[in-house]
Amino acid sequence: MTLLRTIAALALAGLPALAASTSAVSAPRDDYAQQWPLQLVRADAGAYRVDLSDAVYQQARQSGLRDVDVLDGTGYPVPAALYRPDAGAAARTATRVSLPWFALPARAAGTAPDWELVSEVEADGRLRRVEARGIGRATATGPQTALLVDASALRSPILALELDWTPGTALDAAYRVEASDNLERWRDVAASGRLVDLQQGGRRLVQRRIAFEAGGLRARYLRLTPQNPNAVAPIRAVSAEFGTAPDLSPLRWRELNGRRVEGDGEAVRFEFQLDGRYPIQRVDVSLPGNYAVNWTLESRDSQDSPWQPRLSPWTAFRVAAGGHSASRPLSVRVDDRYWRLSAGGAVAAQPVLRLAYQPETLVFIAQGAPPYTLVAGSARAERADLPLPQTILALQAERGPNWQPAEASLGAMSVLAGTAALQPPEPERNWRTWILWAVLVAGALIVAGFAFSLLKNQTPKPQGPDSPAT
Repeated sequence: MTLLRTIAALALAGLPALAASTSAVSAPRDDYAQQWPLQLVRADAGAYRVDLSDAVYQQARQSGLRDVDVLDGTGYPVPAALYRPDAGAAARTATRVSLPWFALPARAAGTAPDWELVSEVEADGRLRRVEARGIGRATATGPQTALLVDASALRSPILALELDWTPGTALDAAYRVEASDNLERWRDVAASGRLVDLQQGGRRLVQRRIAFEAGGLRARYLRLTPQNPNAVAPIRAVSAEFGTAPDLSPLRWRELNGRRVEGDGEAVRFEFQLDGRYPIQRVDVSLPGNYAVNWTLESRDSQDSPWQPRLSPWTAFRVAAGGHSASRPLSVRVDDRYWRLSAGGAVAAQPVLRLAYQPETLVFIAQGAPPYTLVAGSARAERADLPLPQTILALQAERGPNWQPAEASLGAMSVLAGTAALQPPEPERNWRTWILWAVLVAGALIVAGFAFSLLKNQTPKPQGPDSPAT
């Protein structure tokens, strides 16, 4: 029994070390290819944001920039998270400002008004007075349920309009939105949302917001016309929602020259390789001279992955100087490295694939000891999923919605492990683990043998007529 206890004690003593050796995960500096020292604008801010450069995207190897992280002075990772230009802590914070507005007679879409607009405009474009007068014999100009909104004082794109009205009236109204910069030429604006104010069973459903497309709307004047002029509530206030920190970073374009590959049937295909993990959001194709070609776009993460459709067939064209098609947005941002264009017909020249993106921001907490370093490029290490977004939201709630992490900038790039960090890790030979497993297996065999010998010695002998009496 003493031997059995000894073996059990050795096995139990080895289990913690075995668990520690099999579960230990580290991400030292030599797991990354390159590094950039971080220069902090303020040493006591605690939270910082740094805009990523093209060099960071070129060094990253993993999708979603999982191999981009921030390390402290001792080489340990700190809490960090990636934010897009239009989301997260570094994004714009919505703010509302009241706008002047004037009531106008409503009219159906596509019909000529029986009134004319008389306005007085200040030198800076602000409306001083607006009046609708009947034309000719027309004296009744219809219900004053349309709105002329003066947004000439704004310098940022309008994300949405919010309307307020006298409560107590059931409302479910859709509006047509038009924009103008001179009160003479108007253009239709794509907008979503309708005004709703409904009550039932003691509950109230209210929708006051009319939102515009992503990026907002720039116009000096807006005209809102209800689809049903007689089924709207009296408006008493109009406000505009815009960003206090709008995304002003322009698109960065990467131009790629590809190679022609064999297609199925009459299809003509061109393949391209991107030099980094850029978050692509817009696409354009150009050819020399005049052209009109139907294109289909695909991409994939690696050369062994299947192609994924990104844009259904669209027509890219250029006719004479200045007449060309616009770039196309992707439904989601894609950081694939391999792209393929398929043409619907003959293509005589080599196309140029243009891919656009906006740099992202890495936000981090200055945990641990400085100096701090941004690292990128690894086949072994990944940035941990830490609750940084919740921390940033809590700080905004405490310090105000306009609070943002302090700025940090990238220093000069230098080599850490270089290309060695980009090689997949070899299976780790942990001799200590093997020795511990050998001890456990040997102990188990000894225990089994000891138990077998005990059972053998305790086996009763058969009793018979010739057996000696006990």
